[in-house]
Amino acid sequence: MKLKEALERKDFVVTSEVQAPVDQDPDQLIESLKLVRGRVDGVSISDMEFEGIVGDTIKACEVLKQNRFESIYQTTTRDKNRIQLQKDLLSAHEAGVDNLLVFTEDYRITGDSLQEMMFFHVDAGKLQSVLDHIREGRTIEGQPLEKKAEFLLGSGVESGWGKNVPDLEMKEMEEMTKIGTGYFLTTPVFDVDRFEKFLSRTNTFGVPVIAEVLILRTAGMAKFLNRHLKPGLVPDWIIQKLAKAPDKDKASIELFADIVKGLKHLCQGVHIITIGGEEKLRQYLDAAGLK
Repeated sequence: MKLKEALERKDFVVTSEVQAPVDQDPDQLIESLKLVRGRVDGVSISDMEFEGIVGDTIKACEVLKQNRFESIYQTTTRDKNRIQLQKDLLSAHEAGVDNLLVFTEDYRITGDSLQEMMFFHVDAGKLQSVLDHIREGRTIEGQPLEKKAEFLLGSGVESGWGKNVPDLEMKEMEEMTKIGTGYFLTTPVFDVDRFEKFLSRTNTFGVPVIAEVLILRTAGMAKFLNRHLKPGLVPDWIIQKLAKAPDKDKASIELFADIVKGLKHLCQGVHIITIGGEEKLRQYLDAAGLK
């Protein structure tokens, strides 16, 4: 089933994320995912650059599709002008990709500063311009396309506010809805109660919300996220549980299952970040009762 159809049916969807292979055959990526074929509604491929070498995201999406996975092309409007963005989206369409996950400026919609608001509106406007043109079957230069390009669009949203969501962010969610967003993907959720307060304060304009869940395997990984991604992102009690657990794998799976079970009645799906642990994803899905 297509991801769009699953969302329209109001199923609890499960998507995951992997990185585009840089130094390996894409078939190895398929090998690590084959155990969850039929259990995930979509697999997003994020851009990957390592020491100047860039993974072929669109090629990886094409390989996924050829192997009966619903691929999601993940990109950002940052550092891309309209011509480059159009080129990438048309290449993804030619590769048979039906789903986009686009982040404007950074991995979030915005904060509450004027500078961030300006960045958001520039990037959102750029995205809307390109999407409007290719949906109508023409390029931004006015040239006709052989066929129109239509995608299910997912947009990132910052969900760590709890109940204190800035009015500005809700206005920007409304703007993304006008562009044609089919779902909002949140930043990583570790505190379900805080996430519930965010949803109770937020008007999602009828757009489904998918919560990102990041698999934590060690206390060191949790501390790294707090240090480099966002202070306080992972609660102390989670760090302590992982640090003290005699069986780290068991503790990791239990934490994941508890978070997912708490989310099932709050939103319409989860987006799982494995950070290179695709071969163990099945164990986490089993524990959380997913598919």
